[in-house]
Amino acid sequence: MNFWVTVSQYPKRIVSLVPSQTEFLFDIGLHDRVIGITNYCVHPKEWAQTKIRIGGPKDFSIDAIRLLNPDLIIANKEENNQDKILLLKKYYPVWISDVRSVQHAFDMMTRIGEMVKKTKETSEIITKCHHNFQRIQPISKPLRVVYLIWRNPYMTINHDTFIHDMLTSCGFLNCFANETSRYPIITDDKLRNAKPDLVILPSEPFPFSQRHVDEIRSIIPKSRFFLVKGEMFSWYGSRMIKFVPYVNKLIRAWQNQNGSIL
Repeated sequence: MNFWVTVSQYPKRIVSLVPSQTEFLFDIGLHDRVIGITNYCVHPKEWAQTKIRIGGPKDFSIDAIRLLNPDLIIANKEENNQDKILLLKKYYPVWISDVRSVQHAFDMMTRIGEMVKKTKETSEIITKCHHNFQRIQPISKPLRVVYLIWRNPYMTINHDTFIHDMLTSCGFLNCFANETSRYPIITDDKLRNAKPDLVILPSEPFPFSQRHVDEIRSIIPKSRFFLVKGEMFSWYGSRMIKFVPYVNKLIRAWQNQNGSIL
């Protein structure tokens, strides 16, 4: 799943190129050892306000990273620009995750914890995640769900994605799980023919809002809609601890016939 990398015995100058992994690094206590993060690393706020920014996950500045002289760069196969990652690998240790499932996320945390000598803290986070996932409120009848990630064109997710695995853990049935593309484009007709019980519209990567609910409702008027915090479904790492309380709130809203939530 990951690329092998040789790191120093105790890396002290870490750059994180992935927002969800940045949050995890904070939660395992690497406060002084992480020196650079992306512009999209908004959690925790403490780091967002104090750490050196090196650009976005796709358009990060190699020159800015060189000035930091890191002894470990933590990246992701999907979220980062691969050509620029390969260039960085010529000069620095770059560890690259490839997270497509909940288990992959646990493996990612374990590997990072071992590299940075934070196995105890990592184990505690993974244990909390497992404990919380056992507390997901059951749904009496599986819901057929469409999870949109983009507009113009509409895009969703298939079975080979972390988001799909998170949906499955809730008892949701992904209407487009069997599509060939990991992030298939769907037409109005495909959306209409899917007949979803529920359409989930996240805040990222596209910032869906109520006006988009009204737009899509004109295509599938019988479906219900939820506006959700995208990081709850797509951030792999310690954010997963917060997923279960959040999704239980969503399930209760569905059962109580409440409106959309954020």
